[in-house]
Amino acid sequence: MIDRDRYPVDPWRLIENRYDEEGVSETVFTVGNGYLGLRGNHVEGRGAHEHGTFINGLHETWPIRHAEQAYGFAEVGQTIVNAPDAKVMRVYIDDEPLTFGETEIHEYSRVLDMRTGVLERTVVWVTPSGKRVRMRDERMVSFDERHLAVLRLEVTVENADAPVTISCQMLNRQDGAGIYAGDPMASKSERRAGFDPRKAERITARVLQPVEYWQDDMRSALSYRVTDSGMTVAVVADHVIETENDYSSRTLIEPDIAKNVFRVQAKAGVPIRISKIVSYHSSRGVPPRELVDRCRRSLDRTGVEGVDALFQRQREWLDAFWLRSDVRIGGHDDLQQATRWCLFQLAQASARADGSGVPAKGLSGSGYSGHYFWDTEIYVLPFLTYTTPLWAKNALRARVLMLPAARRRAAQLNEAGALFPWRTINGEEASAYYAAGTAQYHINADISYALGKYVRATDDEDFLCREGADIAVETARLWATLGFWRGTNGDSTFHIHGVTGPDEYTTVVNDNLFTNVMARYNLRFAARIVGEMQQRDPEAYAALVDRTGLDAGEREAWERAAEAIHIPFSDSLGIHPQDAMFLEREVWDLEGTPADKRPLLLHYHPLVIYRFQVLKQADVVLALFLQGNHFTAEQKLADFDYYDPLTTGDSTLSAVVQSIMAAEVGYRDLALEYFQQALFVDLGDLHHNAADGVHVASAGGVWTALVSGFGGMRDHDGELSFDPRLPADWPELSYALEWQGSSLLVTVTRDVLHVEVRSGDPVTFRVRGASHRAGAGAPATVALANQGPVRPGRPTLQQFEDARRDDGTLMSPTVPVTTTSIPIIGVFED
Repeated sequence: MIDRDRYPVDPWRLIENRYDEEGVSETVFTVGNGYLGLRGNHVEGRGAHEHGTFINGLHETWPIRHAEQAYGFAEVGQTIVNAPDAKVMRVYIDDEPLTFGETEIHEYSRVLDMRTGVLERTVVWVTPSGKRVRMRDERMVSFDERHLAVLRLEVTVENADAPVTISCQMLNRQDGAGIYAGDPMASKSERRAGFDPRKAERITARVLQPVEYWQDDMRSALSYRVTDSGMTVAVVADHVIETENDYSSRTLIEPDIAKNVFRVQAKAGVPIRISKIVSYHSSRGVPPRELVDRCRRSLDRTGVEGVDALFQRQREWLDAFWLRSDVRIGGHDDLQQATRWCLFQLAQASARADGSGVPAKGLSGSGYSGHYFWDTEIYVLPFLTYTTPLWAKNALRARVLMLPAARRRAAQLNEAGALFPWRTINGEEASAYYAAGTAQYHINADISYALGKYVRATDDEDFLCREGADIAVETARLWATLGFWRGTNGDSTFHIHGVTGPDEYTTVVNDNLFTNVMARYNLRFAARIVGEMQQRDPEAYAALVDRTGLDAGEREAWERAAEAIHIPFSDSLGIHPQDAMFLEREVWDLEGTPADKRPLLLHYHPLVIYRFQVLKQADVVLALFLQGNHFTAEQKLADFDYYDPLTTGDSTLSAVVQSIMAAEVGYRDLALEYFQQALFVDLGDLHHNAADGVHVASAGGVWTALVSGFGGMRDHDGELSFDPRLPADWPELSYALEWQGSSLLVTVTRDVLHVEVRSGDPVTFRVRGASHRAGAGAPATVALANQGPVRPGRPTLQQFEDARRDDGTLMSPTVPVTTTSIPIIGVFED
């Protein structure tokens, strides 16, 4: 899945030993901290796929022009802005530049060290006149100092004296847009052939308007206002040169470029070292001049402490991160390397988001326009919640800040409460295609689900009472008005129609199983916390009533709807239909679909796809995982067997869920296969779009597949439990967990599960139904007689053939769909 000649195995470092001009390497060598991301472009600043410097939330807006407008359609698009690029440090020997593809290269190595958080590159090249030049450059975006990045360059002419020029630049790369979603020189037909809705929109007008720019000795400053969104951004850079060679310097400043150029009379073997310390600040309304001042203060602090102190604190920060976040896979350094790369990407995407969302591509590329999706709550928040709860709370606060816009959106759709946007940066809906966007109402339940999991895992009642409960109340209100009752009072059921579930190959349907199951959770969760607040903290309850206008009768209405919500089930097939009409569709012939017609969304009209039983990603299977205590083991197996052969995996969100459930129902080999597909989705460019940025949600899913899939961790009903499912050739798996204020280390082998409490109070947990307890200095070791069922082979649809007509279509009229009797454990369980 990955070229090991180019990317050798190392459990702590991603190493590239051969240069190749492609966008994927720019993505995988990105460095960032959740606020600032520097794409892995080479310092020469030439020949890049995408010159990416991204700031979380820095965006431009543009009017969405629908071919046919209708009431309530999203009106204003949002697209991440490519910030001014401070990465460029060009080297000239005898006025000859280093140009890959033209220069004679003798050595090349690039290393992303995930223990230090530093990207390092070494290049040895020879000029046409025979001068051998050794270059070493380093790049770091500080986790400790949110607004700082450091770039260091060392140049040595090893075998001769030579004039050396180093041009350190900051560029506003407008290129007519400032956003790189494709080649601006491509023809219309070429752009049409390269259609991909996953890429960023292209804006033809100028995006960044220059405001203040200046230079003061070695310090350069640029600042801008974003044309339509009104956001502001500033970048200021300091330069420090260290060399025993004679040198001079000169500067250039213009609205879109700042240069600090060093001319050195280099002696053979005498190095030249330049440190470039850069600060970025952005805002939704602060004047650029104030942002420039903030950058200056950030740099002034660094000048006092020194650059080496930044690198030391980066290492200390990451030591603490890996202590609470690392997942160790025994005996498989190749999987270990890729796993740590995924975990590192999660830190780079979220650590210093500090109340902003987590973009689907992090800050590694412009894919998906820099938008926040449900990816955060379902795929990223579990990792944050169980390793660094503070980051999870910050991500949830981003949703709290969106509540006013979400309330307006719900009112626009004639619903009560709040409807969170399917895709957004500023809190407003930016999805132009409502069928696969706004109709995914399940995002409301996803957010409440993440909130509930966070509160259960952390006991952070303070956040729940002050802010989080507002989310639960407003999202529950939407379900109460979106759904409707059918039947008599004694035998009535609650239905939700006209929605789209996670599977975007089936849209605007009735009673989507995932949506209904998650809505049920949402309604129960809201009812429970409102009741608990009323009893335990009347003052907080009164404040909630004041903030939300909560009515005393709403709680009872939510409970009633949750208990009566319709859960589709086919008695004939013994499975849960994805929605009320799913089984009446023809089955897509996936085996007969050519590879060059995948993914389907790029080769078939949506109406063609919508007519078939075919899935972009696991939908029912995801419900089986998130709400696993509501399904029997037999139902999980039957559902997985039915839907897995129908799932294309065209979404990178799918493989991790299929891996988790394959492990649970006994398909061990298949679970490992899906896990590896998720693990290498970017490093191996398996979906052919890693050049547009890291698939952050898939990286989060890798953690969940390890911890909840092979590691068997669940926390239904607020109770921690384990039921491991190790692959046959894995001797050991260990992972860290934060649980209700205690830090745990869980280790699984073939024979035992070992739980150590590294700090905090003792923890009670269950292993296959039996209760155990571990405390500081008193670890628990539990014998594992076996690790669940093992089923050979891959599931097929063969077992359901009896329910088909001779011509291969489903016998839809004779397949009854009823409300199943699902085992319920308590009233307000997860």
